[in-house]
Amino acid sequence: MLPWVTIESRNIVATGLRTDGTSFGKPGLMNLILAIFATLFFLLPKIWAKRTNLFVCGFNLAWAVRNYIIVSGCFAGECPDKETGLYLLILSAVIMVTSAVFPDLELKKED
Repeated sequence: MLPWVTIESRNIVATGLRTDGTSFGKPGLMNLILAIFATLFFLLPKIWAKRTNLFVCGFNLAWAVRNYIIVSGCFAGECPDKETGLYLLILSAVIMVTSAVFPDLELKKED
């Protein structure tokens, strides 16, 4: 798992699911659950699945931005170093929303 932030003074490397020594909890768990649902909805060739997936991917993007703000924020004058995993989280959430906006689904024409 890629690290999200590094807190040098306390020698802590925090990822989405391992945040030992901090009060972050498991911020990446919700992103993981939403990504699983989004994958299922991407695979279903139904219009309701595509519409629901737009909501799921939008919520995932909002949660990713929330995680970025909370995890990379400065506390008590101590700012953590942002790592690659945090940037990839935002990038992947944006890609998911873009894919949900433009689904590959052929609609039946009505006569």
